[in-house]
Amino acid sequence: MAFAFQPRLAGALVRLEPLQPADFDALFQVASDPLIWEQHPQPDRYRRDVFRQFFDGALASGGAFTVHDASTGTVIGSTRFLGYRPEASQIEIGYTFLARSHWGGAYNGEMKRLMLRHAFQFVERVVLLIDQHNFRSQRAAETIGAVRAGEGVNAAGRPSLVFAITAERFAAVAPA
Repeated sequence: MAFAFQPRLAGALVRLEPLQPADFDALFQVASDPLIWEQHPQPDRYRRDVFRQFFDGALASGGAFTVHDASTGTVIGSTRFLGYRPEASQIEIGYTFLARSHWGGAYNGEMKRLMLRHAFQFVERVVLLIDQHNFRSQRAAETIGAVRAGEGVNAAGRPSLVFAITAERFAAVAPA
């Protein structure tokens, strides 16, 4: 069965919709906050021209989502599936960002759990490649049950820490 890269996913806090060209303005409004990118290897992604490249890459990936606050419908961020390796039964979750108003774990945690539940219908392992200086994302990965599994190179060719979670571990640590 082929991996479904852009399903509609919904929880109590967030709703993930396939990224569309018309989402640019709402998503840039979120991304224009420089503090979102302060621990990111590309800290100027809050600039419109830099974000445009990111957004165009997200569209081209075929696996990106616009994240909405489930109660208001407001766009609060983005995330995506990428790096599908069927021979290894593995996919990556990455390029995630959320509005600071939705930081603190609950929204990101639910979003990642929705994505993991979906992914584990198709693969046995999910990885997250995180910059070594992005401590917030490292903690967030550990919160959903991912463990540091080594070092690697992300899609942009940058050295990254590899965090991984298996379907078995997710089943043991995920809330019902």
